[in-house]
Amino acid sequence: MRRRPEAGGMDSSVLVLNQNYEPLNICDLRRALCLVFLGKADILVPNHRLIRSPSQEVECPSVIRLRYTVHRPPPQVRLTRREVFRRDGYICQYCGQQAVHLTLDHVVPRHRGGKHCWENLVTACTRCNHRKGGRTLEEAGMHLLRPPTRPRASPYYFLEGRIQSSPEEWWPFLPGQLRR
Repeated sequence: MRRRPEAGGMDSSVLVLNQNYEPLNICDLRRALCLVFLGKADILVPNHRLIRSPSQEVECPSVIRLRYTVHRPPPQVRLTRREVFRRDGYICQYCGQQAVHLTLDHVVPRHRGGKHCWENLVTACTRCNHRKGGRTLEEAGMHLLRPPTRPRASPYYFLEGRIQSSPEEWWPFLPGQLRR
């Protein structure tokens, strides 16, 4: 197979694997080449393109593996509006209705000492949110379908939002739910 030179493609994505072949990150081509040249990573899968300088030709990587193990803490799901909706299944936690216009509600209102945290936020339809107002559940005579908890992140949570359509050469290194 004939390789073609790459023209200005330093922003293409490269899959970075830990020493144990676990997906660790996605970086751009420039960062991947720096890791390879510094002896910190090896190219596992080339993307069959070349970068040429006046003195040398360099094969571009598609997948690299670090030569050392990077220990990282387990990923945590970020507290965002979208993640609260996802945790609650886009369903009002007071009436069980799947509404088009959903809001976030603090179970214990903030002006009453409630915190802005996973255990105090739920998805609510506008009607239920107005009905509850700034009162507690007992004062409003309402109850939750299920208590709010912090969701657990999958080990590959950090990659889920960054992989739109993964190249086929990445598939042997990705878990099934990330292949698209």
